[in-house]
Order: sequence, then C-alpha cells, then structure tokens
Amino acid sequence: MVYIVKKMTRTSAIFKAIFLLSYLIMVVHLHCGCVEGRLLSVSKPDPSDVAAYARWLVSQNSWGVLNTIAADLGGAPFGNVISFSDGMPGEEGAGIPYFYLTTLDPTAFNALKDQRSSLAISEYPLGTCGENDPQNPTCARITLTGKLKLVDADSKEAEFARSVLFAKHPEMIDWPDWHNFQVFKLDIENIFIVNWFGGRKPLTVDQYLQWKMHKSALSW
Repeated sequence: MVYIVKKMTRTSAIFKAIFLLSYLIMVVHLHCGCVEGRLLSVSKPDPSDVAAYARWLVSQNSWGVLNTIAADLGGAPFGNVISFSDGMPGEEGAGIPYFYLTTLDPTAFNALKDQRSSLAISEYPLGTCGENDPQNPTCARITLTGKLKLVDADSKEAEFARSVLFAKHPEMIDWPDWHNFQVFKLDIENIFIVNWFGGRKPLTVDQYLQWKMHKSALSW
C-alpha cells in the first residue's frame, strides 16, 4: 500500500512538472510577439550593406507576392502568393527569382500577355523581426520590378531553374503534368528596399546582381 502511494505521488509530481513546463512555454510564446521562422542558412547581414541585405532577403525567402497586369481586370495589378527560388538551399543564391507556373493560374496567364511584373518580399516570415510589425523599417522589405519572362524549357537556364526550385520546393516535382507547369524568371529592372530607418535605400540592379557573384551564377 505504501509502495502504491509513493508511486502515485511520484506520478503526480511528474504530471505537475510537465504541466508547469507547458504553461511556461505557452506564456513565453504569447508574450514574445515574434514569429516562428525557419532555420536560416546564411547569417543576417549588416543593414548598412544594402546589396548583401537584399541578396540575403531574396535567398532566404521561399515565397512572395508576385504582381502582374490583369487585362481582364481592366489593366489593374493582380497580386498572387507565389513560391520562388534563386538558388540552392544553404547557398547565397544568384539573386534572380525563378518560378514554376501554369497558365491555369492568372499570374502566368497575365505575364504571357504583359510581362510587366513585380515581386514583393518581406523579412517577417523569416522570424528575424522580433516584436516589430512587418511595416517597421527595421523589418526589411524588398520589391523587385521588371519583366516576368518564360524561360526556354530546353535551355541550361531552365535546367538550373528547375533544380533550384525543386530543391527548395520538393513537392513541385509531383505537380501534375497536364497542368503544363513552365519556368518563368523575373528580369529585374528596378529595386526598392527598406531595411532600416531613413526610407528607401539606393541600390542598382548591377550592385544587386554583382554582389559576391559565384562563378556558377552566370548571365544566361
């Protein structure tokens, strides 16, 4: 009888400890005000190095809002959440966003009629903004504007694009063939970035693309 009582006491103590730990975790989570981000493969650059920060922001993200011109909406902009990749996971990337799109979706359909496009990306999903609002200047955001172009399916660039897309988004490999997914890329013409107080930071396309460019990051 004494053994049973002692065993029940130990079990009760364990349950109390588990409950207390769970409660503490919940309290910390609620009061943290932060977003759970994925493990970053490249460390966050100093905000003063705008080109490095821009390339980091693009390479570490896996999705953004891709905007095209919708003729069926009278030429209004149409924003769509789209997955992308600019390089292999764990690497710095080439800086050029690639997409795997089907014309069953308005984005590709629009781009084939009017290539003008922009890709908006936020630092917030990475979980590195702490308690700051996504619109806070210290929570970086970037908009790449240019032309959304279809990549020749038989080219080396398309082969590279598929490899980096499938590496970052494995389920794309199994997307149905009859949807006729094709590789698109954003040919960047202008860059808008805010990564600290003081408004937009100056950054040219050349400065962005040439930053520590790897030999494998060739111009196609």
